[in-house]
Amino acid sequence: MSGFSTRAIRAASTPPRVDEIPTAVPIYQSATFQAADAETLADVIAFRRPGFSYSRLGNPTIEAAAAAVAELEGAEAGYGFASGMAAIFTTLTALVGAGDRIVASRALYGSTQSVIGSGLRRFGVDVAFVDPTDPEAVEAALAERPARVFYVETIANPTTIVADVPRLVELAHRYGALAVVDNTFASPYVFRPIEHGADLVVESATKWLGGHSDVLAGFVAGGRRLMERIRDRQIETGGTLAPFSAFLVLRGIETLAVRMERHAATALALAAWLEGQEGVARVYYPGLASHPQAAVAARLFRTGGGMLAFELAGGRGAGAAFIDALTIPQRTASLGSVHTFVVHPPSTSQRQLTEAELAAAGIAPGLLRVSVGLEDLEDLVADFEAGLRAAARACTPQVPDAGPATAEPGPTSTAAPAPRGRS
Repeated sequence: MSGFSTRAIRAASTPPRVDEIPTAVPIYQSATFQAADAETLADVIAFRRPGFSYSRLGNPTIEAAAAAVAELEGAEAGYGFASGMAAIFTTLTALVGAGDRIVASRALYGSTQSVIGSGLRRFGVDVAFVDPTDPEAVEAALAERPARVFYVETIANPTTIVADVPRLVELAHRYGALAVVDNTFASPYVFRPIEHGADLVVESATKWLGGHSDVLAGFVAGGRRLMERIRDRQIETGGTLAPFSAFLVLRGIETLAVRMERHAATALALAAWLEGQEGVARVYYPGLASHPQAAVAARLFRTGGGMLAFELAGGRGAGAAFIDALTIPQRTASLGSVHTFVVHPPSTSQRQLTEAELAAAGIAPGLLRVSVGLEDLEDLVADFEAGLRAAARACTPQVPDAGPATAEPGPTSTAAPAPRGRS
């Protein structure tokens, strides 16, 4: 007869028998899985046979989420990470080392630009940043000397610059570089880079794939051999996705299509409205005819997506006043949620960049990035109207208080002080 502690541990860790197929992927919240014998365990750990041993090496819920993302992307395989940045960093370090070269878009999320521009350079990687809308410049950088990787965002964060992915991928392959595309701003519903020749696609599933601001996750999808290299690097660095987080991503994927349609419809209407408002210098949304890459977006995308940006004429001060006047968007970071978020990129997503780097990336002092949620359009318009009024007040020159009015000369003057107030 076993002792009480032994019986308690065994009783509490014996899974139930389930013959029926669940309609949702179960959460395998277990760090370890037992094998039938020592040889089987060794084979599973070494990937000589399928199975699970330790969740840093593989977990059923995480694999189900990775397989779902790969299916949506049109890729052979996928792999999950603890965040989008973990996916980006692991992918790049799996592909390049000291002496290698990366050619990257200069229109990138601030943390990505920092990882490539300073992080990888510290380890001896040569980096060239280029304008993704200038194919000649991209080709010149790729031709200058062999590059291991070409890196670009489908829709740039935060400027919404649209990359002509098929053309850029062709250039990368012509010069022997792997094409890695961050598709986070678009999502696989709007665009699938793998189907247009990209070798790897990165998604921050914290954003549209998860969709509810309740999970951190990242995924990479691509060819099986490349994914094995990335898997091995992830195992070494340990940026492991949690099973519960993988479950939340799977839940989000089920409604991705209907959410993205609503996000895009509201974003298009809101962007069109903003174009006609006083104090708005420029609106950037891939679904607008005025977007610099409107023709590329129309050719490649299913919709314009849920991200837009607009530039206030009053600069940083106007941007801060606009954000502080809003009542619907929460003052927080991130994007791709059921909630609408408005942020000032120079002080949030691109905070790592110098003023010169911001200017080079086309990020004006008054640029605001909007992740359009699922709220009613009419409510968002009313809230944005209040924001624009606050921005206008912040930019209105204040007339100095002149103090009491001076009376006409005379011994019996009864002139009253001038009223105080704003002009």
